[in-house]
Amino acid sequence: MKLLFKQRVFSWLDSYDIFYEDGSVAYSVKSELSFGHHFNVHDNLGQVVGAVQQRVFAFFPRFDIYVNGVQMGTISREFSLFSPRYNFDFNGWRVEGDFMQWDYSIYGVNNEKIADISKELLHWSDTYVIDVCDPQNALYVLMFVLAIDAEKCSNN
Repeated sequence: MKLLFKQRVFSWLDSYDIFYEDGSVAYSVKSELSFGHHFNVHDNLGQVVGAVQQRVFAFFPRFDIYVNGVQMGTISREFSLFSPRYNFDFNGWRVEGDFMQWDYSIYGVNNEKIADISKELLHWSDTYVIDVCDPQNALYVLMFVLAIDAEKCSNN
Protein backbone atom coordinates (compact mmCIF):
# COMPACT_ATOMS: atom_id res chain seq x y z
CA MET A 1 0.00 0.00 0.00
CA LYS A 2 1.44 3.36 -1.01
CA LEU A 3 0.72 6.68 0.63
CA LEU A 4 1.68 10.06 -0.80
CA PHE A 5 2.70 12.49 1.96
CA LYS A 6 2.44 16.15 0.88
CA GLN A 7 3.10 19.25 2.94
CA ARG A 8 0.63 22.08 2.38
CA VAL A 9 2.41 25.07 0.85
CA PHE A 10 0.24 27.92 2.13
CA SER A 11 -0.35 27.26 5.81
CA TRP A 12 0.53 29.21 8.96
CA LEU A 13 1.42 26.05 10.84
CA ASP A 14 2.79 22.78 9.49
CA SER A 15 0.02 20.77 7.90
CA TYR A 16 0.06 17.80 5.58
CA ASP A 17 -2.29 15.79 3.40
CA ILE A 18 -1.74 12.07 2.98
CA PHE A 19 -3.30 10.41 -0.05
CA TYR A 20 -3.86 6.83 -1.16
CA GLU A 21 -2.56 5.77 -4.58
CA ASP A 22 -5.96 6.48 -6.15
CA GLY A 23 -5.82 10.11 -4.99
CA SER A 24 -8.36 9.84 -2.17
CA VAL A 25 -7.50 11.35 1.21
CA ALA A 26 -6.18 8.85 3.76
CA TYR A 27 -5.20 11.25 6.56
CA SER A 28 -4.68 14.93 7.23
CA VAL A 29 -2.17 16.25 9.72
CA LYS A 30 -2.48 19.54 11.54
CA SER A 31 0.08 21.16 13.79
CA GLU A 32 -0.87 22.83 17.05
CA LEU A 33 0.72 26.01 18.30
CA SER A 34 2.96 24.85 21.16
CA PHE A 35 6.52 24.67 22.40
CA GLY A 36 8.10 21.97 20.28
CA HIS A 37 6.28 20.16 17.51
CA HIS A 38 2.80 18.77 18.11
CA PHE A 39 0.86 17.11 15.29
CA ASN A 40 -2.64 15.63 15.32
CA VAL A 41 -3.41 12.99 12.69
CA HIS A 42 -7.01 12.95 11.44
CA ASP A 43 -8.62 10.13 9.48
CA ASN A 44 -10.62 10.82 6.31
CA LEU A 45 -13.72 11.49 8.48
CA GLY A 46 -11.92 14.20 10.48
CA GLN A 47 -11.51 12.18 13.69
CA VAL A 48 -8.20 12.46 15.57
CA VAL A 49 -6.62 8.98 15.44
CA GLY A 50 -3.06 9.76 16.45
CA ALA A 51 -0.63 12.39 17.66
CA VAL A 52 3.09 13.10 17.59
CA GLN A 53 4.39 15.32 20.38
CA GLN A 54 7.95 16.54 20.91
CA ARG A 55 9.40 16.53 24.41
CA VAL A 56 10.83 20.02 24.75
CA PHE A 57 13.22 19.51 27.64
CA ALA A 58 15.25 16.63 26.18
CA PHE A 59 18.95 16.88 25.31
CA PHE A 60 18.40 15.26 21.90
CA PRO A 61 15.09 15.59 20.01
CA ARG A 62 12.53 13.12 21.31
CA PHE A 63 8.99 12.49 20.06
CA ASP A 64 6.18 10.52 21.68
CA ILE A 65 3.69 8.65 19.49
CA TYR A 66 0.04 8.45 20.62
CA VAL A 67 -2.82 6.42 19.16
CA ASN A 68 -6.31 7.23 20.48
CA GLY A 69 -4.72 9.06 23.43
CA VAL A 70 -2.48 6.16 24.51
CA GLN A 71 1.31 6.48 24.22
CA MET A 72 2.51 3.73 21.90
CA GLY A 73 6.20 4.55 21.56
CA THR A 74 9.00 7.07 21.32
CA ILE A 75 11.44 8.16 18.64
CA SER A 76 14.65 9.80 19.74
CA ARG A 77 17.68 11.10 17.96
CA GLU A 78 20.91 9.47 19.12
CA PHE A 79 24.39 10.94 19.25
CA SER A 80 26.30 10.34 16.01
CA LEU A 81 29.12 12.20 14.34
CA PHE A 82 28.34 12.07 10.64
CA SER A 83 24.85 10.82 9.82
CA PRO A 84 21.67 10.96 11.89
CA ARG A 85 20.68 7.91 13.93
CA TYR A 86 17.33 7.31 15.58
CA ASN A 87 16.15 5.01 18.31
CA PHE A 88 12.64 3.61 17.80
CA ASP A 89 10.98 2.39 20.98
CA PHE A 90 8.01 0.78 19.25
CA ASN A 91 7.43 -2.93 18.59
CA GLY A 92 11.18 -3.49 18.15
CA TRP A 93 11.23 -1.54 14.87
CA ARG A 94 14.52 -0.25 13.50
CA VAL A 95 15.46 2.03 10.63
CA GLU A 96 18.12 1.65 7.95
CA GLY A 97 18.99 3.94 5.08
CA ASP A 98 20.06 7.42 4.14
CA PHE A 99 18.24 9.99 6.27
CA MET A 100 20.06 12.90 4.64
CA GLN A 101 18.53 12.08 1.26
CA TRP A 102 15.27 10.77 2.78
CA ASP A 103 15.52 7.22 1.49
CA TYR A 104 15.15 4.71 4.30
CA SER A 105 13.32 1.57 5.34
CA ILE A 106 11.69 0.42 8.57
CA TYR A 107 12.16 -3.20 9.65
CA GLY A 108 10.46 -5.29 12.32
CA VAL A 109 11.82 -7.62 15.01
CA ASN A 110 12.24 -10.59 12.66
CA ASN A 111 13.93 -8.45 9.99
CA GLU A 112 10.68 -8.20 8.00
CA LYS A 113 10.22 -4.99 6.05
CA ILE A 114 7.54 -2.70 7.46
CA ALA A 115 7.86 0.22 5.02
CA ASP A 116 10.04 2.10 2.53
CA ILE A 117 10.13 5.89 2.61
CA SER A 118 11.50 8.07 -0.19
CA LYS A 119 11.41 11.75 -1.03
CA GLU A 120 10.15 12.92 -4.40
CA LEU A 121 12.02 15.81 -5.96
CA LEU A 122 10.81 18.79 -7.98
CA HIS A 123 7.67 19.61 -5.97
CA TRP A 124 6.61 22.94 -4.44
CA SER A 125 6.50 21.38 -0.98
CA ASP A 126 7.97 18.35 0.77
CA THR A 127 6.53 15.24 -0.84
CA TYR A 128 7.29 11.69 0.27
CA VAL A 129 6.18 8.26 -0.85
CA ILE A 130 5.47 5.84 1.98
CA ASP A 131 5.24 2.24 0.78
CA VAL A 132 3.74 0.21 3.66
CA CYS A 133 3.82 -3.59 3.43
CA ASP A 134 0.89 -4.16 5.86
CA PRO A 135 -1.89 -1.54 5.74
CA GLN A 136 -2.45 -2.01 9.50
CA ASN A 137 0.92 -0.30 10.08
CA ALA A 138 0.14 2.75 7.90
CA LEU A 139 -0.80 5.09 10.76
CA TYR A 140 2.26 4.12 12.82
CA VAL A 141 4.63 4.57 9.88
CA LEU A 142 3.05 7.92 9.04
CA MET A 143 3.64 9.17 12.59
CA PHE A 144 7.28 8.03 12.52
CA VAL A 145 7.80 9.90 9.23
CA LEU A 146 6.22 13.02 10.81
CA ALA A 147 8.57 12.81 13.78
CA ILE A 148 11.68 12.39 11.64
CA ASP A 149 10.59 15.23 9.33
CA ALA A 150 10.00 17.51 12.34
CA GLU A 151 13.39 16.64 13.79
CA LYS A 152 15.15 17.36 10.48
CA CYS A 153 13.31 20.69 10.16
CA SER A 154 14.34 21.65 13.71
CA ASN A 155 18.00 21.03 12.87
CA ASN A 156 17.83 23.13 9.72
